[in-house]
Amino acid sequence: MSKKTAGAAMRTWRGELALFVAVLINSLGVVLMLYSNAGISAISSVPFAFSQVLPQLSLGTWTYIFQGLLILSLMLLRKKFVWQYLFSFVVGFFFGKMLDVHELWIHVLPDGMVWRVIYFAISYFLICVGIALSNRCGLPIIPTDLFPRELAQITGIPYSKIKIAFDVICLGVTAVMTGLILGRLDGLGIGTVLAAFTMGKSIGVIGVFLDKRVRFVSVLTARSGEKKYHGKAVAHGRA
Repeated sequence: MSKKTAGAAMRTWRGELALFVAVLINSLGVVLMLYSNAGISAISSVPFAFSQVLPQLSLGTWTYIFQGLLILSLMLLRKKFVWQYLFSFVVGFFFGKMLDVHELWIHVLPDGMVWRVIYFAISYFLICVGIALSNRCGLPIIPTDLFPRELAQITGIPYSKIKIAFDVICLGVTAVMTGLILGRLDGLGIGTVLAAFTMGKSIGVIGVFLDKRVRFVSVLTARSGEKKYHGKAVAHGRA
């Protein structure tokens, strides 16, 4: 197939719709993974650990504190104030609301070991697809998803490596906090470990699949697909 033919086969999707779908399926994926008893997702494990060690603040409050630190870190690395990052908190707010919505009905699902394995597999896939869509929508996304994507762009390191390292660090912080202070590995399971070490690569594979078939355009992206608010094309490390 020629380049011209391949280009013509590409479909254009609105980034706004991609972000909406990503928030829906990512929130469902997180709740479904918890329901499977396989453990909490790595990116949510640090706020969860703080909420268990210091229960004076809720999980939601610790999540916003954690997200704020990630946004601050990115601005320090870029050595400038990036106002678009602040919109990530708006997306994070809706993400948190959708977590609450899914938790209202998730218990109607059948229980059992086989079902829990199925739930974990579905949740793993949903989270991978959701993050891959988020990375391409051209809009501010949830800070915990934004951080590895932007860090990959800043450093030039492939996204899959950044994502795995980020998840493993979150996992390590959670294990140390809950293990040393609470005397137990709270919120961690085999699913958490498996996802932390493999999800970055899985997101990368899904990302390559999307890149060959879809071009995303949003209010913040140029027709060429470059990110206006960074003033340059997305780095090759994007997943």
